[in-house]
Amino acid sequence: MPSLSATHAFLFDLDGTLVDSVYQHVLAWRDALEEAGMPLSVWRIHRRIGMSGSLFVSALARETRQDLSAEQVERMQYLHAVAFRRYSGQVRPLPGAVELLAYLAKAGVPYAIATSGKMESAGPSVQILGVGPEVPLITRDMVARAKPDPDLFLAAAERLGILIEHSVVVGDSIWDLLAARRARALSVGLLSGGYGEEELERAGAYRVYQDPADLLAHLDEVGVRG
Repeated sequence: MPSLSATHAFLFDLDGTLVDSVYQHVLAWRDALEEAGMPLSVWRIHRRIGMSGSLFVSALARETRQDLSAEQVERMQYLHAVAFRRYSGQVRPLPGAVELLAYLAKAGVPYAIATSGKMESAGPSVQILGVGPEVPLITRDMVARAKPDPDLFLAAAERLGILIEHSVVVGDSIWDLLAARRARALSVGLLSGGYGEEELERAGAYRVYQDPADLLAHLDEVGVRG
């Protein structure tokens, strides 16, 4: 049976890593920002996907030289949540995601999911992966700071009872990989969120794969051996 050292685990991001939802989030943010009177091109929005909602809005406001109150930031996050519900029916598992998680479970390799999204949006996405309640799900609601801060991955490793230094973070954005580096974990990048290979490597990925299916085909390269 495939095995990984009992002191190791995988910590997965969700959007763009396990589920094909990045562009639904981009469109939801576009709608929310337009409604709030802050229209932006989708490419600018995409570059910030993976951050927490409040940090995302603050970063875009800084780029466009706008001053936003805490109430405005909170309202934009609410508008995004409402808009994302309209697009959420389009979200699907990424190729190989269901199979990858099932393989790890059968092999006895512990894993958790850590996302900058709140439980409201993350819960339905996790359900389509067929993940049971035994798999820890850490969302923005549960930590003080989201990516690129390391809190989500640190909390996920703690829930698994694994040292963060013995964890492998799998993410699709530079924000995932920067958070992994700050947490002192190895990281693997996936291209399925729209970032380029060089960007992911510069952010700290020691391996980059196309999507979960490609990672599943190369698990031996990240420590899972048959």
